Amino acid sequence: MKRLLILGAGTAGTMMANHLRSKLKKTEWEMTIVDQYKTHYYQPGFLFIPFDIYTERDVKKEGEKFIPKGVNYILSKIDLIRPEENKVLLEGGKELAYDLLIIATGSKIAPEEIEGMDGPMWQKNIFDFYTYEGAVALRDYLRQWQGGKMVVHITEMPIKCPVAPLEFAFLADAYFVEKGMRDKVDITFVTPLGGAFTKPKATEKLHYLLEEKGIKEVPDFNIERVDYENNKIYDYAEESVDYDLLVTTPTNMGDSLIERSGLGDDLNFVPTHKNTLQSLDHENIFVIGDATNVPASKAGSVAHFEAEILTENILLYIEKKPLKEEFDGHANCFIETGHGKALLIDFNYDQEPVEGTFPFAGIGPLNLLKESRMNHWGKLAFRWIYWNMLIKGIAIPFVSPTMQKAGKKIES
Repeated sequence: MKRLLILGAGTAGTMMANHLRSKLKKTEWEMTIVDQYKTHYYQPGFLFIPFDIYTERDVKKEGEKFIPKGVNYILSKIDLIRPEENKVLLEGGKELAYDLLIIATGSKIAPEEIEGMDGPMWQKNIFDFYTYEGAVALRDYLRQWQGGKMVVHITEMPIKCPVAPLEFAFLADAYFVEKGMRDKVDITFVTPLGGAFTKPKATEKLHYLLEEKGIKEVPDFNIERVDYENNKIYDYAEESVDYDLLVTTPTNMGDSLIERSGLGDDLNFVPTHKNTLQSLDHENIFVIGDATNVPASKAGSVAHFEAEILTENILLYIEKKPLKEEFDGHANCFIETGHGKALLIDFNYDQEPVEGTFPFAGIGPLNLLKESRMNHWGKLAFRWIYWNMLIKGIAIPFVSPTMQKAGKKIES
């Protein structure tokens, strides 16, 4: 009996368990998935919690209910990966041997990487919304906040869902308008990038929306420290931005397990072939989702597209056949712009977001790079798709794991 081991039962790991359990012979393969957390979170929903759009019940469920029958589920912290021995050591000393390993340990915020960020004012007037705890604490703070200078800030790339901080700024604008206190709030968007996004056409569109909503933009700001006593953030050039409320996206890093095991880069992401999703250092290890260092967006849609291609490659690997270099960095993201509207972008490693229709060429019904109420409802509908299809390994109809050029206004 051969052993397939999956580390991490978040979005990517749970999808892989569901994909592979139905495709591997139970008489030949024993499957095990390990995670230290009992709760499974719908992380895109954290964005909506601070604005009382979603509640706790919308974003959290018991993780075990999504693990398919026939897969061993172990609730434990993982201490070490020993790739030379094909073993994983759990907290407490238990060892798990494997023939094939999938690393899906995700990424986490690391506010401790910036001086003063996680100091005494953390979750008092400095918040994140990339964690469940941070989003709930920020919601409670916003309910009673009387206004002032709100700074929405990105520390460095890569981060989970690169557009989420922009979405937060747009939703904050709408939230304060609806509360009748927008004139009491000054919103500033601070980013280390040269513009609002990583791709030129999307940057132009998103910068226009920032201007339209009266949100100031401070680009090229590489934060060096947080002066929490004087409510200022400083970059390495000693430029500063004042705040009364700092909503920050801290450095995102891979799990510390990766560092302990000597498998990661400087940010603890695993070096991974960007088209096959095989580890660059160990042929019987595959990596998926936020745990990889591939130059794709760290978003749930990317993990979904990766899972379909990785499933096929693992089957090919087992059959000792060449892997397919098919993953193209495909990402598909709704961008909430407030007041019941959203944008949709669809791109990959080589193609930036452009205007067009999705998923059907010329028909849509969704428009790319254009605000619409349909896109907003698509964003909200995705929560149902996530819980009922995505993590269960059910393919979303008409959406290809690789980016399709049909229906897009791509310049030659």
